[in-house]
Amino acid sequence: MGLKEEIAKRRTFGIISHPDAGKTTLTEKLLLFGGAIHEAGAVKSNKIKKTATSDFMEIERQRGISVATSVMGFEYKNYKVNILDTPGHQDFAEDTFRTLTAVDSVIIVVDAAKGVEAQTKKLMEVCRMRKTPVMVFVNKMDRPSKDYFDLLDEIEEQLQIKVRPLSWPIGNGTEFRGVYNLYEENLYLFTPGKQVLESGLSFSNVNTPEIEEHIGKESADTLREDIDLVEGVYNEFSVDEYRDATLAPVFFGSALNNFGVRELLHCFLEIAPPPLPSKTDVRMVDPFEEKFSGFVFKIHANMDPNHRNRIAFLRVCSGKFERNTYYLHVGLGKNMKFSSPTAFMAQKKSVVDEAWPGDIIGIPDSGNFKIGDSLTQGEKMNFKGLPSFSPELFRYIENADPMKSKQLAKGVDQLMDEGVAQLFISQYNGRKIIGTVGALQFEVIQYRLEHEYNAKCRYEPIRLHKACWMKSNNPEQLSDFKKRKAQYIAKDKYGRDVFLADSAYMLQMAQESFKDIEFHFTSEFE
Repeated sequence: MGLKEEIAKRRTFGIISHPDAGKTTLTEKLLLFGGAIHEAGAVKSNKIKKTATSDFMEIERQRGISVATSVMGFEYKNYKVNILDTPGHQDFAEDTFRTLTAVDSVIIVVDAAKGVEAQTKKLMEVCRMRKTPVMVFVNKMDRPSKDYFDLLDEIEEQLQIKVRPLSWPIGNGTEFRGVYNLYEENLYLFTPGKQVLESGLSFSNVNTPEIEEHIGKESADTLREDIDLVEGVYNEFSVDEYRDATLAPVFFGSALNNFGVRELLHCFLEIAPPPLPSKTDVRMVDPFEEKFSGFVFKIHANMDPNHRNRIAFLRVCSGKFERNTYYLHVGLGKNMKFSSPTAFMAQKKSVVDEAWPGDIIGIPDSGNFKIGDSLTQGEKMNFKGLPSFSPELFRYIENADPMKSKQLAKGVDQLMDEGVAQLFISQYNGRKIIGTVGALQFEVIQYRLEHEYNAKCRYEPIRLHKACWMKSNNPEQLSDFKKRKAQYIAKDKYGRDVFLADSAYMLQMAQESFKDIEFHFTSEFE
């Protein structure tokens, strides 16, 4: 199969939501359809002591939340599907933001009872900024929910995108009877406690009396009224509008019961975009180009605790990646070859000989890669859109066990490369400062240092407001500023100057007094 055919069959997408909306459960059910797993782990279920396939870190198992992005691939109906399951918890939003740079489309999971929540809105802003096509899955229909039309209005208003239902629920909570698939004109009946994998009952017309035999006259009448209203209120579905990121198709179901998932998957495979062009600092890269290129959007240490290994997750952007072939590491300026690149099924991985645009591969890494690095077939270019965000919480990190200072240094170094948090070294006193977007990350760092690196750390408070990267065409003014604010100047992990403002007022005064210095809140700026 040639490059064109390989690209056409690939669908690489992320699943995003507010915590607890059922994102990881939906991921599992999609994997069940793909035959990638044969039994679902009931997330946080007390009855079954299994955990979700995509939550493989020990701390995730303990807390029942996803704290790192998992990558899973499977083949289904002539498509190669790559799913990136992201952390829902806002403290890990930065990992999710970066993951969204590696996908071509997104499925947003919304809880039918809670509606659109804060974290979903935030993530949608990133999709809007990047013009990423989104599809919405309204989950937990087997529980009491909001009125469906109110819910659709809320999705339109809060996510600032037009919607078009492509399936419609019949009842909700204990009265939930199933969904009518408007896209395929099929009826799917819901049986509580039964996992549904079979296809639905076909009806050429929702007005046919046969429907009443399956759901009763009252439910059938309500369904017909609702569908009339849907057809009257919403425009016809347009694939072009969906791909232009101006329209979001909506499906209803219950991921836990595997209900409504099949319809979502089939429609998604049919209409979602194949791999799209990527932006670099030099030009746009088309996936159909013959020469290989790709970028690292995530680094994960210790996926296998028995081997202290690191894996760089690389998104293939163009051409064909081949094992044991030399490629240029643009950041280091040297050629490297990789003998055991891997494809993922959550924690399980297998060596691959080749990969195509849209694929996510893992490259074993001994410290050569950092987030945002590019690999090419010789061309010097860097892919755009993978910034570090200005942290909002800061603490000094100190060694709690003097005998383990080497382990601590290595652990902190590797966790920072993963993008778990950011490290700043004060130029005033040489102390190390950890900056994070959320408080839970401090816990994760402490836990992982102890369990993965056999090192113990303790934190000390430091009162800071923001970290800002600095840029100036006036070296004298920059030098003067660094002298005046010596105790607030730090270097980041890559040796860039950072101003650690201790209050909003101090930052404002610096911006007003030093006009020739630009203060940036992300590490990526032109």
